[in-house]
Amino acid sequence: SNVENLDFDSVQRGNPELERRAQEVIDRCWQLGDANPILSIHDVGAGGISNAFPELVNDAGVGAVFQLRDVNNEEPGMSPRELWSNEAQERYVMAIAQADLPRFKEICERERCPYAVVGYATEEPHLTVADSHFDNKPVDMDLSVLLGKPPKMSRDVKSVSKTFSAFDTSNIDLKDATARVLRLPGVADKTFLITIGDRSVTGMVAREQMVGPWQVPVADVAVTLAGFKTYRGEAFAIGEKAPLALINAPASGRMAIGEAITNIAASLIEDISDLKLSANWMAPAGHAGEDAALFATVKAVGMELCPQLGVSIPVGKDSMSMKTVWNDAGENKAVTSPISLVVTAFSATPDARKTLTPQLQTNVAAKLILIDLGAGKNRMGGSSLAQVYGAVGDVAPDIDDANQLKHFFTTIQQLNQDGKLLAYHDRSDGGLFVTLAEMAFAGHCGLSVDVSALNGDIASILYNEELGAVIQVSAAEAEAIAAQFNGLAHVIGDVTTNNQIEIKQNGNVVFSDSRTNLHRMWSETTYQMQKLRDNPASAQQEYDRLLNENDRGMFAELTFNPSENIAAPYISTGVRPKMAILREQGVNGHVEMAASFDRAGFSAYDVHMSDIIAGRISLKDFSGFVACGGFSYGDVLGAGEGWAKSILFNSRARDEFSAFFNRQDSFALGVCNGCQMMSNLRELIPNASHWPHFVRNKSEQFEARLSMVEVLESPSLFFNGMAGSKMPIAVAHGEGFAEFSDVSKVNDVLAKKLVTMRFVDNSATPTEAYPFNPNASPQGITGLTSTDGRFSIMMPHPERVIRNVQNTWQRCDETEDSAWIRMFQNARRYIG
Repeated sequence: SNVENLDFDSVQRGNPELERRAQEVIDRCWQLGDANPILSIHDVGAGGISNAFPELVNDAGVGAVFQLRDVNNEEPGMSPRELWSNEAQERYVMAIAQADLPRFKEICERERCPYAVVGYATEEPHLTVADSHFDNKPVDMDLSVLLGKPPKMSRDVKSVSKTFSAFDTSNIDLKDATARVLRLPGVADKTFLITIGDRSVTGMVAREQMVGPWQVPVADVAVTLAGFKTYRGEAFAIGEKAPLALINAPASGRMAIGEAITNIAASLIEDISDLKLSANWMAPAGHAGEDAALFATVKAVGMELCPQLGVSIPVGKDSMSMKTVWNDAGENKAVTSPISLVVTAFSATPDARKTLTPQLQTNVAAKLILIDLGAGKNRMGGSSLAQVYGAVGDVAPDIDDANQLKHFFTTIQQLNQDGKLLAYHDRSDGGLFVTLAEMAFAGHCGLSVDVSALNGDIASILYNEELGAVIQVSAAEAEAIAAQFNGLAHVIGDVTTNNQIEIKQNGNVVFSDSRTNLHRMWSETTYQMQKLRDNPASAQQEYDRLLNENDRGMFAELTFNPSENIAAPYISTGVRPKMAILREQGVNGHVEMAASFDRAGFSAYDVHMSDIIAGRISLKDFSGFVACGGFSYGDVLGAGEGWAKSILFNSRARDEFSAFFNRQDSFALGVCNGCQMMSNLRELIPNASHWPHFVRNKSEQFEARLSMVEVLESPSLFFNGMAGSKMPIAVAHGEGFAEFSDVSKVNDVLAKKLVTMRFVDNSATPTEAYPFNPNASPQGITGLTSTDGRFSIMMPHPERVIRNVQNTWQRCDETEDSAWIRMFQNARRYIG
């Protein structure tokens, strides 16, 4: 990979597969418990190892001697300073006891993770860096000199008074404003960014960006589970209001905190004091007025607002060089970013199932309530509406009463705990109008809204970005619930089952448009981005699906009862067959796969390909194996193909797999990368010559989505009794297009009932249309089996959705198991 034209003038180039290997080493170490060989660990960031190593030893109260030339390095021309101070990524420094080095070496070699022993600790707190090439010591100093208490620095800063013109909203045309704001990147649909990132990996994701059966990216909060047998988890949310800093920097900091809190309020949190905040500060140090503004903002947030709320900021970081300068044809130019505070709020949640979403419910009599923490001030400075009209505004939204925000949070939590809230969405970028529109998009419904009770002109009412939220509650309880918010809540409307969003003020209809038209406006920006970046035909298909007003969304229609545990009689015997959870370097889906087979009554064993190649483990000791998904060999050899070649061209591995496949009692499953790997081993697998090759998705993009599939009748042991079922499943792959040698082969495998599943659209029709079929495989084919049913391959990830709480497209009830656990139970029943 060391090719100059790959650098693109970058300072660094990431290596996620190497990061994956390093993480596996760390995981293997801490999982040893008291035998963990790692005494201390530090990531390598700013300053490279010149910062990481001294901090590592200084924190332990010792010194160290380092051999500079023992550091792994592929560029021998680097100077000692470059070796010591470069910020190459995917590196950690750690301290390991001398006696534990052999065990640590074994772990690294198993994971194929490079490492180097570069020094040793000394009792004297002194830092020595020796260079054997030049036979000198480029660094030789006491740690107290390097890391001791620095002298106090005094900065003389002055505030700069800013004057802005008021933003007049009285004569704004709502149709024009809507068309502009919904297309603003800060407001618009972010699907083009979201679906290229794997959001189901780990199998512990309970709330991600996409919401509901129509998969609309409007979630307020992210929630992960703490394990595979609990509903406890962790909630995360972000707040940022950088444009406000142009007008009022302290207000922008307070509003960033407020937005993070109104976002994370969608999850169940026992007390506001449980919230912990991470503050990422960015500022152009030295720019006129910005140092003083930074001081004022830090004081406003850290010394005033957070203590008033009872929340803390234990962690954070800063970037103080938010200014770039250059010379263009003799003219000096500069771009300066204003102060920005990005706040990440996180907290434990006792029950991930209680997470609220913006998806409106249409099957109950309900009302919509606006909770206006701005108390009718409708301050428009820095708003999205101002931006789209080329204005800034003179007065920014702010938190005027921390107690009101605290009361809001506490009340929302209690209503959630009591089951009183049907939907929740905070008011943020784009104001009330965008909040309501996004809720309608997620619920695939219409709205009848009346804002007569709100003060101000219609544009400022709909587009101010004061803190607040819209909640959906039972119609019978709406007034009583609104009364709990200290006069800041207003009942503003109803959900309708038509396709129209209508807004009234004082008896007049001031705005009316179809949800479809508004959704198309909101998604046009992501469509244009996808059209430029990906396959334009795929982008067009995804955009055009919004025209279908009768789209029923995702659904589950099952031909079996998932609550019936067909493996229970076999589990009760106490016999747990051994299952090899097979992985190669870069694979990342093995833990959730192990959890799935464990739940079905197997003893799951972590088996790395290096174990088989080295002869440490033999497949003859296992009833079956599953080849897991991820990014084997970084996908640089073709997803799964490098993995297959490591078997085909290694005599020991080839013999192991060949013997396993030819046993009459063995079985195997390949998922995602594992699917691609096994399809390339079909010369070794009996009765699998009809399997296709898997190549690049037709969208020309990695696809991470929930997709509808239909299980077909086949001899596969994994899908026994599931034929005819239709339900969503997680997909995450870049090369999932099933490429057959000719078209007749497609019809042949379908006719012979060797296809286990295929993608269908929301009308249950087999499809090649994007995004319902994320890779455009012919006739939707995405899973196949051998003729005897013992060996199956599939692109989607059933192991990531075996629990209902993992199925983020639906509201989670008390039922624990989802339909996909049946696959793993079938495997246990097969063994008997």
